[in-house]
Amino acid sequence: QVQLVESGGGLVQAGGSLRLSCAASGSIFSINAMGWYRQAPGKQRELVADITSGGNTNYADSVKGRFTISRDNAKNTVHLQMNSLKPEDTAVYYCKVGASATGWAEYDYWGQGTQVTVSS
Repeated sequence: QVQLVESGGGLVQAGGSLRLSCAASGSIFSINAMGWYRQAPGKQRELVADITSGGNTNYADSVKGRFTISRDNAKNTVHLQMNSLKPEDTAVYYCKVGASATGWAEYDYWGQGTQVTVSS
């Protein structure tokens, strides 16, 4: 099985920065896309950013210019650098990884979520 462990969440004032990390471990043959999603209370989970195995990135319009996603394939990790944080960024952030343990079927794996709270 594949496990994802997230870290880096916390409480920060508006305008501050946080860096989220997500490390994948377990039985992994390959990892394809990696990404970050977030969900605020009473709202739908939304894509924040993702990155392909080739390094192509995609960002939600609301975070463009403020957030940066990156990955370290050697360590099976993905990071989300969040700058100029706003109160509306407050949410639980989830890491998602598309991975295969066999080299055949690929499944989506989710991290446990980490709380990001931005105070005004």
